[in-house]
Amino acid sequence: MRAPTMRIPAFRAVSVSLLPTPAVLPAVALLLAAAALFVLAGCAREPEGVRIGVSCPLTGDQAKIGSDMLHGAELAVEEANAAGGLFGKPVRVFAIDDQHNATQAVAAAHRFSSSRSVLAVIAHLNSACTLPASDVYARAGLVQITPCSTNIEITRRGLKTLFRLCAHDGTQGSAGAAYAVRKLGLKRVFVLDDKSTYGQGLADEFQKAAKSMGARLLGRDSLNQGEKDFSALLTRIRSLKPQLIFFGGMYPEAALVARQARDLEVKAVLLGGDGLYDKTLIQLAGPQAAEGVCATMVGLDMSRIRAAKAFVADYEKRFGQVGPYSPYAYDAARVAIDSIRRAGVPDRAKVLEEVRKTRRFRGVTGETTFDANGDTLNQVISIYAVRGGVWVYQGQSSGKP
Repeated sequence: MRAPTMRIPAFRAVSVSLLPTPAVLPAVALLLAAAALFVLAGCAREPEGVRIGVSCPLTGDQAKIGSDMLHGAELAVEEANAAGGLFGKPVRVFAIDDQHNATQAVAAAHRFSSSRSVLAVIAHLNSACTLPASDVYARAGLVQITPCSTNIEITRRGLKTLFRLCAHDGTQGSAGAAYAVRKLGLKRVFVLDDKSTYGQGLADEFQKAAKSMGARLLGRDSLNQGEKDFSALLTRIRSLKPQLIFFGGMYPEAALVARQARDLEVKAVLLGGDGLYDKTLIQLAGPQAAEGVCATMVGLDMSRIRAAKAFVADYEKRFGQVGPYSPYAYDAARVAIDSIRRAGVPDRAKVLEEVRKTRRFRGVTGETTFDANGDTLNQVISIYAVRGGVWVYQGQSSGKP
């Protein structure tokens, strides 16, 4: 997607007498007000110190997972300031709501890029936002670390400023297929996606891997984000008698699919990716309808990582329960801050160079080393299932032969 350009309307010359008539006074007042705003905008001072940009959905139906991501980055910045900040000044978070909308994400990228104090950006949640916005960051030479955009193509476009801290959908799709087909023995499969870059990409990877493992694809269909009634679609799927419905999408729609499938007595297991793994899915679907829903999630289970215990305690004291992407945003911000510190000066080019040099950075999500594409080598996937109204860890799955 090409980033939109911002067009500034030109001022039109207006002839005004030295003693304006009453009819002309309103126009003069408007011109003076516009000129004053223009001068004030031009005189606005850039905030002192270093800023870390964060953009994710902070309003709308994905606000919960976006807020979790923001809080992870905020905690990393607070810790950096407690240790003295950067270059003798405090670090600040500059947060922008992208509304999980590509146009808003591009606008956020332009705002971050135009601010000299922003030396790195932790963004975005959705792959459909990261794809177009990453081109803006690349042109500005501004480091972008996404904690959770998993579409496999994101890091295969040769952008030198883009880094990903989580596993991609090539790994996640294969891991989900291995769990469903090999471990659970579910071979009659129907695949759904939500038409998003993330949802379609993950569904493609799952479908490819499942077929290679001997699953039978009964059909493939799509739904739209924001839709509420899937009864006709689920009735048709029910007639095919699938053992598994794989959904590439996010928890708001997945919750409705789970609830309506239960009402229609669809017996298939519902499996999805990290977009499903949030307690909000259980709340929206209801514990009974959510029972048995499964999800893959990038990385290790936080409760099983000894190094993550302090992070979890600090986060919960500050913000409440840790969200699925809170630790990834936390580590992404820490990688950025560490790179800025090593750069020694507030210079984007030098910061980018240091991020590229990141090797075995020890974080709460494991060790981070970026490959030539900007992907982390930490490609671990965990499996969860809803049991008794909560997500319960089921183990790891690599999806490898």
